[in-house]
Amino acid sequence: MKDAIQEQLATARRDQILDAATSVFATKGFHPATIKDIAREAGIADGTIYNYFENKTALLIAIFARMQAVSIQGFDPTTLDPNDLRGFLTLLLRQPLKALQGNNFALFRVVMSEMLVNDELRGLYRQQILEPTLAMGEQVLQQWIDQHQIRQIPARRLMQMISGMVLGLMIQRTIESAPDPTQADDLPEQMADIILHGIANEKEQS
Repeated sequence: MKDAIQEQLATARRDQILDAATSVFATKGFHPATIKDIAREAGIADGTIYNYFENKTALLIAIFARMQAVSIQGFDPTTLDPNDLRGFLTLLLRQPLKALQGNNFALFRVVMSEMLVNDELRGLYRQQILEPTLAMGEQVLQQWIDQHQIRQIPARRLMQMISGMVLGLMIQRTIESAPDPTQADDLPEQMADIILHGIANEKEQS
């Protein structure tokens, strides 16, 4: 029981630090922010942060991982209708767009700008975030490829194309001066239709 309580306390402290870091990074940016700023925001001593995170990069990747965990809540490919490819694509496209909700929008700008110049962050992102996400989608797509429900395109490449579309849209939204938060409501469905049917109208396709 004592170990369980200690684990809960450690999780709560970790979340407290991540909440503070999210606020500081989103407000100040990655480089200007300091561990001291984050500790002050969290109301704890500077050294406490190092008990949980090695450095600011580790903090940023942990924040991004938490954003991803929230965005994929309810995403369980095993519960999907095996014949509902459109439903799977819509769900796959909808999840990452949730990452831009609320304060995460400002934070995403910080993450993306830092990832372009920070080799360590880019490597951690690829290993801990991107690769598991691609593997999850790739596994489901491969099932449909094996069943001849979609073209014989390598599942890995297909998943990279889809994730590239999503990432491109997320970056586009971060450079808009005042993005409409409701704009993405029907976007996953539209993207799923384009992936499945292309952009040509039915008469031209026939």
